Amino acid sequence: MNTLEDKAFLLLVGAVSLAFAWLVWPFYGAVLWGTVIAILFAPLNRQLFVLLRQRKTLAALVTVIVIVLIVILPVSLITALLVEEASGVYQRMQSGQFDEGRYVQRLLEALPGWIFSFLDHFGLADAGTLQERLRAGLLRASQILATQVINIGQNAFDFTVSLFVMLYLLFFLLRDGDALARRINDALPLHAEEKRALFRKFVIVIRATVKGSVVVAVVQGALGGLIFWILGIHAPILWAVLMTFASLLPALGAGLVWVPVGVYLLVTGAVWRGAVLIAFGILVISVVDNVLRPILVGKDTKMPDYVVLISTLGGLSIFGANGLVMGPVIAAMFFAVWDNFTASRSSAARSHH
Repeated sequence: MNTLEDKAFLLLVGAVSLAFAWLVWPFYGAVLWGTVIAILFAPLNRQLFVLLRQRKTLAALVTVIVIVLIVILPVSLITALLVEEASGVYQRMQSGQFDEGRYVQRLLEALPGWIFSFLDHFGLADAGTLQERLRAGLLRASQILATQVINIGQNAFDFTVSLFVMLYLLFFLLRDGDALARRINDALPLHAEEKRALFRKFVIVIRATVKGSVVVAVVQGALGGLIFWILGIHAPILWAVLMTFASLLPALGAGLVWVPVGVYLLVTGAVWRGAVLIAFGILVISVVDNVLRPILVGKDTKMPDYVVLISTLGGLSIFGANGLVMGPVIAAMFFAVWDNFTASRSSAARSHH
């Protein structure tokens, strides 16, 4: 790339690539999840390809139908139920049916003396003060909740369009994914071993993130919502979603939700319900991660928990829900690129000697 024409062409490639990225950016979420789901269901698509006598179009179509039945429809149903429960909670808060003062007073009366003294040290032992702070927190939470519910209704059309784009793209990624991967591989100006390492790392991270984190979190959230429903705790689906998101955070997990609720039940007199919830949380919900993750991820490389935590939180703050995948993927690719860079420098240094 020494001539003026070569430099101009390279500049044109960069400019057109940026323009294309800007063009598809409104649907980056659909592209991201279409790619993620295509990677996850590629083994099923290959099996169907063999069973259907190597008819690529039919195999891709059947795979998409399976994805709609086992992924899209259940998620849509849960989302609709979540919106309904969230609206009910918000209305209870606005109408005053939720009497936080009564809950605060019962909680303070049931606390052991040493905990009461500890709270008094921070000025939280007064029921009025604690109620005021709780009311302020609930007000902020209810405002955020109401905003999200309104946004879901207002953005229903945008969501429908994005869903259609994702399914449409998913079909072609399943049908023509191998050819597309070869074109991308041929176009990347990297050494063959570097491209193989990066592609392998990308696929491993996608599978480990979704299968080892998202699937485990969904199972933990579903189990938590089930026990909340059995125990008659209000809005079990809302609690399940909260536990699902909490489960995505290493070192925190679903216990961030069920432990405080269980302790509250114990100290306010609902001893058997609190005991059942805590026992179920320890013996079932917490064990799911240790049992399912090795089965789903296998021997795939795993990033340190602190990297997963920081990258997940950073991804959520920048990309919203898409950051659940974007954050860990960017972090993993960062380490993969620097590992390759370090290895190439070490190899070059050895060759000079």
